[in-house]
Amino acid sequence: MAANLTSRLPLHHLLTKQQGPARICPWRSLGVRYCASYQKQKIQPSYHNPGPQWDVHSYMPESTALPSVQTFQDLLQVSREDPETFWGVLARERLTWVKPYEKVKDCDFTQGRVKWFLGGQLNVSVNCLDKHVHQCPERVALIWERDEPGTHVKITYRELLDTTCRIANTLKKYGVKKGDRVAIYMPVSPLAVASMLACARIGAVHTIVFAGFSAESLAGRINDANCKAVITFNQGLRGGRVTELKKTVDEAVKSCPSIKHVFVAQRTDNKVHMGNLDIPLEEEMARAEPVCPPETMDSEDMLFMLYTSGSTGKPKGIVHTQAGYLLYASLTHKYVFDYKQGDVFGCVADIGWITGHSYVVYGPLCNGATTVLFESTPTYPDPVGEPINHEAWEWFYNVVGEGRCDLVDTWWQTETGGICISPRPSEQDAEIVPAKAMRPFFGIRPTLLNEKGKVIEGGDVSGALCIAQPWPGMARTIYGDHQRFIDAYFKTYPGYYFTGDGAHRSNEGHYQITGRMDDVINISGHRLGTAEIEDALDEHPDVPETAVIGFPHDIKGEAAFAFVVLKEGITDSEKTIKEDLKTIVATKIAKYAVPDHILMVKRLPKTRSGKIMRRVLRKIATGYTEDLGDITTLEDPSIITEILEAYQKYKTDEAAK
Repeated sequence: MAANLTSRLPLHHLLTKQQGPARICPWRSLGVRYCASYQKQKIQPSYHNPGPQWDVHSYMPESTALPSVQTFQDLLQVSREDPETFWGVLARERLTWVKPYEKVKDCDFTQGRVKWFLGGQLNVSVNCLDKHVHQCPERVALIWERDEPGTHVKITYRELLDTTCRIANTLKKYGVKKGDRVAIYMPVSPLAVASMLACARIGAVHTIVFAGFSAESLAGRINDANCKAVITFNQGLRGGRVTELKKTVDEAVKSCPSIKHVFVAQRTDNKVHMGNLDIPLEEEMARAEPVCPPETMDSEDMLFMLYTSGSTGKPKGIVHTQAGYLLYASLTHKYVFDYKQGDVFGCVADIGWITGHSYVVYGPLCNGATTVLFESTPTYPDPVGEPINHEAWEWFYNVVGEGRCDLVDTWWQTETGGICISPRPSEQDAEIVPAKAMRPFFGIRPTLLNEKGKVIEGGDVSGALCIAQPWPGMARTIYGDHQRFIDAYFKTYPGYYFTGDGAHRSNEGHYQITGRMDDVINISGHRLGTAEIEDALDEHPDVPETAVIGFPHDIKGEAAFAFVVLKEGITDSEKTIKEDLKTIVATKIAKYAVPDHILMVKRLPKTRSGKIMRRVLRKIATGYTEDLGDITTLEDPSIITEILEAYQKYKTDEAAK
């Protein structure tokens, strides 16, 4: 069994699997933290301890084609030192090709060029559906856990292929063809998954927009991608609330001249206005043929675009292509979570995020898994969840997982396509250190660099987290702006992919993410990651989560400003807690790291993917509150009013002292 709580990228998801009678309940991570003070704890893995008969060829059957591989360490070594051979073998064996590839890779980080499996042709929907339908058509592909508690729907691979083909034929009927972009504005549902696969089947490029974003955010993404069509529902249901999806789409497409048709499915029985662009999707699907010949796609044709949430400015369309992405998603799904045939795999991420793409849809379906679609929010109908501190980690491992479920903290990004650092896979009996990502995945070569761009060797060291060589799942470009792609990821450290994160490498070679590099403040000449201060503050028993930003200081250059959330029902006064927090930071880090200001707030401003919108907090702390920028991606924009009121009261109280 394996469960995942994502690290500094709190993507609001938990991945679990069910095998036999054992069951792990869905749970939500609300802002997971790494913490340097955690004690190492050796966990006896259940699924990575198969006994003395274990061998690497049983673990990864494709490794029989690698003559030098006899042990797990051999496998790791080949994947990192001979990536062409490693990935070439896996692509050949794991994917179904129309035409085999001719060249494994053509990559040059200095030019931002990333190409894999050149000359190869395939279709992603065939790899996710047809090959399983041929072998086991009645295997359950999807279990849709609907928003209504206690209700679920099961869809077999045969049924999912039928639905996919009907949507694909409907799209083709209305002029959508290979290379066209299609926006999908739908909550988690079988129709949403089938729409993704339908686009893949006909060679259209899908871009999913989270079904909670505003009309302005939706229109911006549609226009940037120059989408030809939108697929949506009349309404959505999430957490017991009805969301007016069609009304939002209607408002958005008023400023989207590229949209020719809006395909509208029915999630509720309520009627909505249907205009000239609107097509009733289910009615058209009923008339469509249940068979749609798959389009032959080149390995490097676009599969999908996914826009970042906009927590740091203008959203950018990250491009992922066909073969490389699918291979990496399926491989990480199998080996990070030890997926085995017959397991039920659950990921409660929304399909609007990369987690939903890789570990709700493409990874599990490519592996022939039964994957759970979770339409609701893990806090409905009963609120649960807190940041992953040591206590919560132990509770989840011992109580929920009954000591049998490996809890893996993962590090990855929209741009990486899949998990890059995680405690699993590993050698048998390998330890798991709570709240550390720990081990690079196959073919991933993390490297730490200093401010001058020099490689940092050895252990117990920190630096900028870069990756030294390409891997198949990584993004290929930013749609319509390749120079921005180069500038963002390859310019800072030439020859490396720069993740934007800092990391610490222990003497054992384990990696711990220390936070975004742009979340570094310089206090009296001391460079300090804001995450380090946050981790210290989070150790207070009455503090579930914090956000620290830097602000200008006349003497120090910069100082720390902490926004602190308190648990309900605390008995100590805020003044006492503030003094305790200052003592913790001074003790754990240094006196110079103690925040100059500590503001108690009820909540932190988060995007719907769980990222704290720090640029808004920075503007509040520096008094630039008249223009907070685009806050439509916030999960609840009313949080801003709460924080502003708390800030004004804080300023008044400080002035009165």
